Amino acid sequence: MSNNDNNQLDPSRRSALAGGAFAAAAAVASALPLAAVSTDSQAATTGKLQKTASTITTRDGVEIYYKDWGPRNGQPVILSHGWPLNADSWESAAFHLASNGFRVVSHDRRGHGRSSQPWDGNDMDHYADDLAQLIEALNLNNIILAGFSTGGGEVARYVGRHGTKRIAKLALISAVTPLMLKTDTNPGGLPLEVFDGIRAASVANRGQLYLDFASGPFYNYNRPGAKPSQGLINAFYNQGMQAGHKNTYDSIAAFAQTDFRDDLKKFDKPTLIIHGEDDQVVPIDAAGRAAAKIVKNAKLITYPGAPHGLTDTHKDKFNADFLAFAKS
Repeated sequence: MSNNDNNQLDPSRRSALAGGAFAAAAAVASALPLAAVSTDSQAATTGKLQKTASTITTRDGVEIYYKDWGPRNGQPVILSHGWPLNADSWESAAFHLASNGFRVVSHDRRGHGRSSQPWDGNDMDHYADDLAQLIEALNLNNIILAGFSTGGGEVARYVGRHGTKRIAKLALISAVTPLMLKTDTNPGGLPLEVFDGIRAASVANRGQLYLDFASGPFYNYNRPGAKPSQGLINAFYNQGMQAGHKNTYDSIAAFAQTDFRDDLKKFDKPTLIIHGEDDQVVPIDAAGRAAAKIVKNAKLITYPGAPHGLTDTHKDKFNADFLAFAKS
């Protein structure tokens, strides 16, 4: 759970939470200016990093919070979270891996969770450079690097910008790679209007957007016969509201409009790709299956009927599959 446990939902509002967040967002779409995806990262690459027991300060002055679980001599696993969440979203997998001897590091991306909320730099280049500086500060090597959803994009861009010298294995879980946006060269992507709608909904009522998202397509609670977990909905909402407004707004462009195809071509380590077959947020054909065609020798595992948030809804299977990959 997030630190904001006092933010509880009124049960009388449950009926208002049905339906997909993407559909709801698109319905209120307006002509908002797009948050530009940076093509020229301003993240500094020189200077000394500052580190405490739970934070590092990047070279451009952003404080990044991280958790460091498990034995310090265990093989490191780094888990990168999705939008608009934070490291808490990885708790189940992190606990399982740490309990099985791995050193598990999970960080709050800039602008999310307990990290700083900078006005600028909310793009994949900065996310990847922050990750590289975290790895440097903790002096980690032989890493199993995994990303969920937006975190999958962060992992891909890390490889594209920093290579795989410190990496042993890679994993993309419900990841936004290779490209979510529909373009002439990516006809299976989602129309720009969908993401414009999410931006509009974020400005209009960010809290309601997160409630609708968690109560609907993220966990497939909008499917017939679904049994929503109020705890998961609350946790998603709390984590989302802990993130910065400007940061999560900009991040929509980062996860939706960044092209990771060239980054994936640089993957040269064993790679696991896991994706739900009923992912309403990041459709499997344009994401998991498309990524598996680009990454050499990738292992693709699909979960029939599974939603985007499968690390929670299918956590026993996911934890078992990921642990087997980590130990292989």
